[in-house]
Amino acid sequence: MAKLVYGLSQSLDGYVDHMKLGPPVPAAFRHFIELVRGLTGLIYGRRTYEIMRYWDEDLPDWDAEDRDFAVAWRSQPKWVVSRSLKSAGPNATLVADDFEKVIRRLKAELSGEIQVAGPVLAQSLTEAGLIDEYRLYLRPVVLGGGTPFFAGPRPPLHLVASDLIADDLIRLTYVPA
Repeated sequence: MAKLVYGLSQSLDGYVDHMKLGPPVPAAFRHFIELVRGLTGLIYGRRTYEIMRYWDEDLPDWDAEDRDFAVAWRSQPKWVVSRSLKSAGPNATLVADDFEKVIRRLKAELSGEIQVAGPVLAQSLTEAGLIDEYRLYLRPVVLGGGTPFFAGPRPPLHLVASDLIADDLIRLTYVPA
């Protein structure tokens, strides 16, 4: 059985905004490259998937780590939960209807870790009892507003680990209480 993990970088005040948080420091980026390499797959909401499509095509100004991340990301199967998209890119499957059933099937049929990204999608999966672990990657920034990591009420959680990933990145790992 696969484990569903919701994890994103966020500000100290609980907001996710990759543009305002800025790129991770090199040590943190290497962590995310290895994380993605080890996944069984990724599940995205529409908005997060559209942001991540940035990695679909090489850009001339990329360095070696950008290319490594892109290769790792492209190699992973992706499931995109959206009723508004008409198609998904390479190595991605569009899930338009009954996404809870599809994700329950993925959890039952696959093994390893499936990463969930997108606060609204994660909230729906939390309400359905499908998220097995929450990883909050804290950056030392206060945004003062934006999209919160938890799109609805925070579920009851139990801290199981805390790790210093890089000088400016701490990971807190929680499981449902």
